[in-house]
Amino acid sequence: MTKKELIAAVAEQTELSKKNVESAFSAIFDTVKDALSSGDKIAIKGFGTFSVKERAPRTGRHPATGETLQIPARKVPFFSAGSDLKDVVANPKKKKKKAAPKKAAAKKAAPKKAAAKKAAPKKTTAKKKTSKKK
Repeated sequence: MTKKELIAAVAEQTELSKKNVESAFSAIFDTVKDALSSGDKIAIKGFGTFSVKERAPRTGRHPATGETLQIPARKVPFFSAGSDLKDVVANPKKKKKKAAPKKAAAKKAAPKKAAAKKAAPKKTTAKKKTSKKK
């Protein structure tokens, strides 16, 4: 899915104009870029976490010549998927149901039924045999 297709899908779901959705997406992505470039971590509950990881310097080889190269240390963006996202990807047919929007005076809540009380079992006391001493 491309950015254009994603914007069209969100616009259709939210009934907003594509222009408004595109400006919101641009603002979100710019904010994520700014936060990551300053070293911050962004956590979106249920979706995942964006962070920055540091890669150590290492030795590599040029594939064509086989020459040994020194690869410098660098920072890279990293995304860790949240549990809800992992579940949806693993089981695509099991989508979570969206909660229906609450309407103020549409329906009154049904009165709660009183829980039936169970009769407590009768306690029987065992009589102890007592012996009389003379």
